[in-house]
Amino acid sequence: MTRRIVGISLKMYFGHARATEWFAQVASRVAAHDAVASGSVEVFVTPTFLQVPAAVAAFRDTPVRVGGQDVAAEAEGAFTGEVSAYELAEVGARLAEIGHAERRRLFAETDEVVARKTAVSLGAGLEPLLCIGETERQDPEDAARASVAQLRAALAGAPEGSVIVAYEPVWAIGAPEPAGEEHVRIVAGALREALAGRPGSAVIYGGAAGPGLLTRLGGAVDGVFLGRFAHDPDALMTVIDEAGASA
Repeated sequence: MTRRIVGISLKMYFGHARATEWFAQVASRVAAHDAVASGSVEVFVTPTFLQVPAAVAAFRDTPVRVGGQDVAAEAEGAFTGEVSAYELAEVGARLAEIGHAERRRLFAETDEVVARKTAVSLGAGLEPLLCIGETERQDPEDAARASVAQLRAALAGAPEGSVIVAYEPVWAIGAPEPAGEEHVRIVAGALREALAGRPGSAVIYGGAAGPGLLTRLGGAVDGVFLGRFAHDPDALMTVIDEAGASA
């Protein structure tokens, strides 16, 4: 069964009070949304670690899943400042964002680290949200090969379980426009083929994603991964409506 997903990362834009207000506003809207209530559209949000418990509480009576924006590569131990996948699951998180381009660029995360985080997340019962994408603009066939290689590296040694791949070409993150539709179709198609052995997995698109994109892409992707566009709950609901209409 094809999944239809709308995901939101809040990054580090909101303080705790603003995040709590946003959770309440979005929870009241999605609770009354037929497509979300029926499960035909999945919604997830990844707030900061400190905001995870508040998000879990706010969305408790909705199908919205909460995740962490990162996760430790180890299950436990003397790793000051890290947050384990098992603790995230314990407080109600359901997924873990792994390998985002900012983590790779700013914190020197390697494919090996990403693979360890993927494995420990699946072991803890979290669905990995694997951020995949080429760093520079290139032909879609080359981008597909680079993205599939990155995905295979992330899944090396990982136990069974579904994953969500967020295809985010790095050059499109924060850009005025998303990657071209044919480009996304080719890369997403290659990523789907690479996920054939993991039933229930999905490929969503991020990188200047906004309204109208799901309609234009049709079934080429399973959803979108939103950033600052979703800071406005009304704007977010526009995309959820679009996902519902195309589910």
